[in-house]
Amino acid sequence: MKHKQPGEGENSLRGLSRRALLRGAACAAPAIFSILPRRVLGGAGHRSPSERVTLAGVGIGGVGFPQLQSCEKAGFQIVALCDVDDRLAAPARNKWPQARAYRDFRELLDAEGDRIDAVYIGTPDHTHAVVAAAALRRKKHVCCVKPLTRTLLELQTVVEAARRAGVATQVTAAPNTNEASCRLCELLWAGAIGQVREVHVWSDRPIWPQGMTRPAGEDSIPDHLDWDLWIGPAPMRPFKDKWPDGHIALAQIKANKGKRPLSMGVYHPFNFRGWWDFGTGALGDMGCHIINPVYRALKLEHPTRVQASSTLVLEESAPLASIVTYDFPARDDMAPVRVVWYDGGLKPPCPKELADRPLPNQGALFVGSKGKMLGPEILPASRAKQFSGVPKTLPRRPGTFDEWFEACNGGESAGCHFDWAERITEFVLLGNIALRTGMDLKWDASKRRFSGTGAEEANALLHTPYREGWAL
Repeated sequence: MKHKQPGEGENSLRGLSRRALLRGAACAAPAIFSILPRRVLGGAGHRSPSERVTLAGVGIGGVGFPQLQSCEKAGFQIVALCDVDDRLAAPARNKWPQARAYRDFRELLDAEGDRIDAVYIGTPDHTHAVVAAAALRRKKHVCCVKPLTRTLLELQTVVEAARRAGVATQVTAAPNTNEASCRLCELLWAGAIGQVREVHVWSDRPIWPQGMTRPAGEDSIPDHLDWDLWIGPAPMRPFKDKWPDGHIALAQIKANKGKRPLSMGVYHPFNFRGWWDFGTGALGDMGCHIINPVYRALKLEHPTRVQASSTLVLEESAPLASIVTYDFPARDDMAPVRVVWYDGGLKPPCPKELADRPLPNQGALFVGSKGKMLGPEILPASRAKQFSGVPKTLPRRPGTFDEWFEACNGGESAGCHFDWAERITEFVLLGNIALRTGMDLKWDASKRRFSGTGAEEANALLHTPYREGWAL
């Protein structure tokens, strides 16, 4: 991978006006040299700028902007910002005008050096690994949006790099350390529903186009977007801005209107998720969130078998709806368990204990030998009363970015640090390989390989070769 020399970062600022650059430089200069005593800032409960963890944000449009605000609230000092799309980056750059601006994360890392302590990654899935690996080589603390990587080889590489670096890491999966997750653990471990042999987890995703082929043609690349950098290590393809009139993808987008702000773009912004080259589908988007508390509560490590069924799986895109089944072996005093994932509007049968209540749009249903649990809610209600007195023994933690900030300051590891996130990322990536092959697959976690029928085809999907000029 080619790297610019320090001092060449100005080439990454195409599309930013000279006035904006000068304003940013003027704001940044005093911040570098001003060191205020804590008493000036209002007493012992406040941190001076010299005590903060300095943070660079890579991928600051979309989810990156609100998550960087959460990082700042947790205590980080935002000092550098990077995005390949100047228009999407504008809200963050306007909020933090003192932060130095870049388009290429490699230039940011080369230029910033010791001025940054930590890196937040909010880019599409296909660039998580290259950004994380580069930051870890420089021993920066790293927080990455889920899933941690797009391929299983990337996952192994990034997790091992984090271990060598010895830094504080975090993935933005829904916490397994909050009240609901901790209570789930306490009740299950107290035997509230007996031995759990079956879990059903589901999501209403996708809310972006899936199950489609690539649209023909090519559109002009707008000046505010660096398409080559957006593609990154993925195979190059022509830029396409909007879906053509009458395309099935437009019907999917319109069907989800109102659920959240959506994009009409083919790939960027937001709609990268449905393409195998760039995203990990509905399973990759929501699986890490929903399965994270399940892994903790059931002490799961690695499945040994994965199989899937779905609507049509095309070569380039994830299916409209799927069911993925995972089998886990016995561990400690817990029985073997089967975990079944549903997406695309599919759900498990509604348990009779809910009476007329429908299942929520997403959730986790635990089926035990003595009852069921919908999240931390014990079913039936009569059994819930028997376990209302189970004590709260697990510490409740403050949340994703506060946990990461504590870890960066030498405290306890964040709840979804990379060693833990390896498990839940493996979960979604194995499921996607099962979907793409259509095979009943056996997984050997110790060898990081599939075995038996379908192994050759499945092992070929452990990684996708990078485009020339890119490497982990």
